[in-house]
Amino acid sequence: MKKKSTQFDKFVKKPSNAAIKEQFKQEKRKYKKEKQEFFDKKKAEARALAPRKGTFGKSTEPAPTPIVHAKKITEDQMPLNKYVAHSGVSGRREAAELVKQGLVKVNNVVVTEPGHKVTSKDEVKVNGKKVFLAKNLVYILINKPKDYITTTDDPQNRKTVLDLIGRATTERVYPVGRLDRNTSGVLLLTNDGELAQKLTHPSNQIKKVYAVTLNKPLEKNHFEQILKGVKLEDGIAQVDVLAHPDIKDKSVCGVEIHSGKNRIVRRIFESLGYDVKNLDRVIFAGLTKKNIERGKFRFLSEKEVRDLKHFGKGK
Repeated sequence: MKKKSTQFDKFVKKPSNAAIKEQFKQEKRKYKKEKQEFFDKKKAEARALAPRKGTFGKSTEPAPTPIVHAKKITEDQMPLNKYVAHSGVSGRREAAELVKQGLVKVNNVVVTEPGHKVTSKDEVKVNGKKVFLAKNLVYILINKPKDYITTTDDPQNRKTVLDLIGRATTERVYPVGRLDRNTSGVLLLTNDGELAQKLTHPSNQIKKVYAVTLNKPLEKNHFEQILKGVKLEDGIAQVDVLAHPDIKDKSVCGVEIHSGKNRIVRRIFESLGYDVKNLDRVIFAGLTKKNIERGKFRFLSEKEVRDLKHFGKGK
C-alpha cells in the first residue's frame, strides 16, 4: 500500500539505493579493517611477551610482568559521566553536571570529576540510588501531544512523556532533547546515552522541521527578515529553510532549523509580534511521525537505529 504523502515531505531528503549500498560497503570495509588491526595488535603483544630462548632452550630474560591483565582493566574503564549516561539516568552532558554538583558517588565516595575512570565492578550511585550499565538499548518514538512535559519526573505531578509509553519497557529511558509543554510532535526516548549525546550536540547540526501556525499571516518583510537572521537576547537566530506549505495561507509556515536553543522557533516569531497558536515538530534527525497517532508511540527498527548513528552534519 502506497504511503500517503504530506506537505512536509519536501523537507525529507531520501538517499538513493546506490548511495545506501555504497554506505554499507564502506561500513563493511571499515569493520574488516578494524577487526584485522585488532588481531594484528594482539599477535604483536603476544610476541612481545613471549620469553626469548637461549642456546640450551633456557630463557635469557626474566619473566615479563603481567601487563595484559592491566591492559584489559584499562579497556573496560570509562569516564564517570559516560557510565552514568549509559545507565539511563540522563544524557552525557547532564550526567557531567550531576557529577560536578556532587550528586554521584563511586564506592561510597563523592566524585566531582566527570572524567574519573570507573569500571563495571565499581558501585556507582546517583542521588543515593545505585545505577547499572544498561544491557538492553531501547529506542521509542513518540508523537507527543500538548500538555505533556519532556522530563522523566515532575515534582508538581504534571503529565510527563513517560506516561505515554506506560510499561512498554522495563529499561529507564529518557527524552533526547526537549519539546516544551505546548509543543507537539516527534520525540525520541532512549537509554542510549552515546546516541543521545550525538543527537543533541550542536556540532552535529541535527535537522529539525516544525509546522508553525500563527495568529495572523506572516508579512513578506518579516519572512525575509527571518531568513536573514533574527536578533534575540541570546544572539542571532538562524533558520535553514522557511516556506509556506499552502501559498494561500500565509499564517502557516514550515521551518527547518538546526539550532537546539530553548524555545527558539517560538521566540523567533514572538520577537516579530506574532503569537504561535500551534507548534508541531514533524521531523527530527530524519524521523517522522507518520503512522503514529497523537499520543501514541512505536519502537524504532534496526535500520532506523543504524541511520541515527550515522546522522549528523546536516545529513
